[in-house]
Amino acid sequence: MIDLQLLALLLTPLLGGLLLAAFGSRSWAAELNSLMSFCTFVAAVVLTMRVIDSGPQVAFNEQFFIDQFNVFLVALTAFVAFTTSLFSRPYMRIEQHHGKLTTPMLHLYYSMYQMFTLAMLVALTSNNMGIIWVAMEAATLTTVLLVSLYRTPASIEAAWKYFILCGVGIALALFGTILLYFAAERVLGEGGTALLWTHLNEVKGSLEPTVLKLAFVFLLVGYGTKIGLVPLHSWLPDAHAEGPTPVSAVLSGLLLNVALCAVMRSKVLVDGSLGTHFAGNLMMGFGLLSVVVAALFLSRQKDIKRMFAYSSIEHMGLITFAFGMGGPVATFAAMLHMTVHSLTKSAIFFAVGHAVQKAGTQQMENIRGMLQISPTVGWGLMLGTLAILGMPPFGVFASEFLIITTAMHDYPWTTPILLISLGIAFAAIFGKVQPIVFGETTARRLPHQPALVPVFVHLLLVLALGLYMPPYLADWYRQAAALLGG
Repeated sequence: MIDLQLLALLLTPLLGGLLLAAFGSRSWAAELNSLMSFCTFVAAVVLTMRVIDSGPQVAFNEQFFIDQFNVFLVALTAFVAFTTSLFSRPYMRIEQHHGKLTTPMLHLYYSMYQMFTLAMLVALTSNNMGIIWVAMEAATLTTVLLVSLYRTPASIEAAWKYFILCGVGIALALFGTILLYFAAERVLGEGGTALLWTHLNEVKGSLEPTVLKLAFVFLLVGYGTKIGLVPLHSWLPDAHAEGPTPVSAVLSGLLLNVALCAVMRSKVLVDGSLGTHFAGNLMMGFGLLSVVVAALFLSRQKDIKRMFAYSSIEHMGLITFAFGMGGPVATFAAMLHMTVHSLTKSAIFFAVGHAVQKAGTQQMENIRGMLQISPTVGWGLMLGTLAILGMPPFGVFASEFLIITTAMHDYPWTTPILLISLGIAFAAIFGKVQPIVFGETTARRLPHQPALVPVFVHLLLVLALGLYMPPYLADWYRQAAALLGG
């Protein structure tokens, strides 16, 4: 049964990509994209219920592995991909109306959107560390095409920068995967089973510590490029600023999480082999550096999408730091923060996309008075900003509170660094968003009604998680944290 459920999850976006490659130029392509994304979400829900009821599962001759950790990310990925497809429908039509996109460009966008979803789901569910690498490379190639969609000099430059930097990063991750195979071959023997994570996890205590330590360094640096960790982050603001806003939403809300999942799988093996906090210390270092640097860069931004891109770097640094600390509370908090960050940041980009279309520019000094011209866009942007800045009672406050209090207890020297960085980020973002929402404006109305239901659905979920954590969801997070060694 698990084979059929997983097959439905992976074949749906594949079928969607093929159909949209054939019929993506039709007027109903946007509706087909949303329909296939909805079917993928339904398949993810069914698979999630199965894993919650029956525990971890392997499928297709152990080539795929689903447990409480990656199925939580599968459900989150499918949900955000679906809501982003709903947002894409009016957004891309407005872009076409403004002359920024042609029908062939939309054709490419919709087909690559489904293929990008497929690549992320394969990376999350694969049990083979080599296939995870292949899927991450596929995700890179599809998003390069999406980032360069407008075919402007700036978007092509951003796409090349993304391709080169992430290409170097993924090459380092490949070397780390080869080292992992080298360490496993001596214990598990030759063949594909030496890269199956479940087999590696069973013998992690017997793996060569020195080789595994070196492998993790390459894997962290390689996949850390995808996560956007400083100093490997410079592609991310450009890709967000120059690509279509729906692409920014799925990059911030989904791709960064998928890359971090690959790092966490590697960390479990290293922790079991070394019996030390080596992997955790590295993740804490990169995470803390990312939080500090992103906070300092936020105040210098003039482009609204670049600003929220640096916010994504800050939050992924915080999540990486929390996973690095380890332990049940920090790991639980990191997973909660992954959830609320994905939901909040994608909602913010939905609102930002329509605000940019209304103002005709991404320069924040020229975007004013969203409450006057579109109260729903204005309130969506303001509430999303308050949520991502960690204001109570939103869920981001709960996860950040757990992370900081754990840091106070286990690593007190990091607490002032985190608090000062978060304070700087709060002042920078709130100070720039406030006039965007409440200022005076002469912006024109849009030719199509914006899709703002996804914005408020996401924010409502984030608010609900801040006010009340359902017991079954808390148990799910605890089980996933236990699997990660928390």
